[in-house]
Amino acid sequence: MAHEPRPEPEPDDARFARRQRFADAARAERPDLALLCLLIGAEADPALDEAGEDAAQIELDRLAGMLPYSPSGGPGAWARNLAELLGTRCGFRGSPGDYRRLESSLLHEVLRRRRGLPILLSVVWMEVARRAGAPVYGVALPGHFVVGFGDPAGAHVLADPFAGGRLLSEEDAGMLVAGATGEPLSERMMTPADPLEIVLRMLNNIRAWAQARPEHSAVQLWALELSLLLPSHPARLRHERAQLLVQRGEFLAGAAELEEYARVVEAVEPAGATAIRRQAAAARAMLN
Repeated sequence: MAHEPRPEPEPDDARFARRQRFADAARAERPDLALLCLLIGAEADPALDEAGEDAAQIELDRLAGMLPYSPSGGPGAWARNLAELLGTRCGFRGSPGDYRRLESSLLHEVLRRRRGLPILLSVVWMEVARRAGAPVYGVALPGHFVVGFGDPAGAHVLADPFAGGRLLSEEDAGMLVAGATGEPLSERMMTPADPLEIVLRMLNNIRAWAQARPEHSAVQLWALELSLLLPSHPARLRHERAQLLVQRGEFLAGAAELEEYARVVEAVEPAGATAIRRQAAAARAMLN
C-alpha cells in the first residue's frame, strides 16, 4: 500500500508561524506560487522545514538552468524544449494512479517522485519556464490543468505536463474539457489562472481526496483552514469547516462556527441561517 504523508504532532506555535507565512505570502503584491505550494506541503509533512523549501526552490532553479534559451523560436520552441527536458529527460508525467496519492498534490514530493496531478506538474513546468525567461502561464481547464506559452490573446501554444508536455491543439483542449464536463471549450476557460486561483484549486483537490477518505479528516481540515487564509475564497468553506469539526467530535467549536456562519448568511438567506442554527443546536446537544 502506498505511504501517504500524514501530519505529525507539532507545537502550536510552529503551526501558527507557518500559517502566518502562508497568509502573508498569499497577500503579497506578487504571490510566490512555488512558496505557497511548499507551505501547503509543510502542512502535510511538518518535516519539510525552511531548508527543505530552499532545496525544492534550488531544484527548480537547477532544472531551469538546463533549459535551452529559445526566444527566437517562439512559443512552440519553449513548449518543445520544456517537454524534452522535463517530460523526456527527467521523466515528469502523471498516471491514473497518481490521483489516489496525497503526494501527487505536494510540490516537494512531485519534484522527488517526478509524478503528480496535472496542476502540480503544471506548476513545475511554469516555475521552471518562468525562471528561464519563457512567456508561460497556467490554464485552468475544467478537470485538467495545462500550461500555455506565448501571448494568451495572440500567438500561443498549449502543453499537457500530465502527458509529459504533449502539445495540444484547440481540438485536443476541447476534448479534455468535454471529457471532464460534457461542455464545449469556451474562451473564458482559456484565461490565464493567477497564482491564488491555482493554490485554491490545489487545496480543493486535497479536500476532495481527504473527503473520500474519512480516516484523513485531519487533512481535509488543514486544507480548509489554508483555503480560508486566502484573500478570496468561497464563503461556503466556513460552513464545510464547521460541519467537519462536528464530524470530528469537536462539537462546541463546530457549533460556534455554525452560529457565526449563520450570522454571515442571514441577510441573504434567512431560511438557510435558521437551518444552520438548528445544526448548531444539534451539535451542542451531542454533549448532553
